[in-house]
Amino acid sequence: MVANMNNDGDKDRQITLIDDQGNEELYEILFTFHSDDYDKSYVLLYPEAIAEDEDIEVQAFSYDADDEGDVTSSDLHEITSDEEWDMVQGVLNTFLDDDRLSGE
Repeated sequence: MVANMNNDGDKDRQITLIDDQGNEELYEILFTFHSDDYDKSYVLLYPEAIAEDEDIEVQAFSYDADDEGDVTSSDLHEITSDEEWDMVQGVLNTFLDDDRLSGE
């Protein structure tokens, strides 16, 4: 999978993922966070083109940023450990359950 970060104004919260078949899909960045336990940064993404009543599938990756905080296509890494997935799921659940963030 290849990813390209958009760094132009309103599009700086978007990323394009390219699958093994060369299909491109635009994703919005839900949020990023750093885990001291794993000493890694993570990004959570959701598809940009979704219907209002459609369930959202969130994608998660760890990433490496350069000294300026920029991320290139080779900097996204799939999460392979069950323990890491559990931690990421916990952070996502906390984010989704936070009424201040969900606008309720």
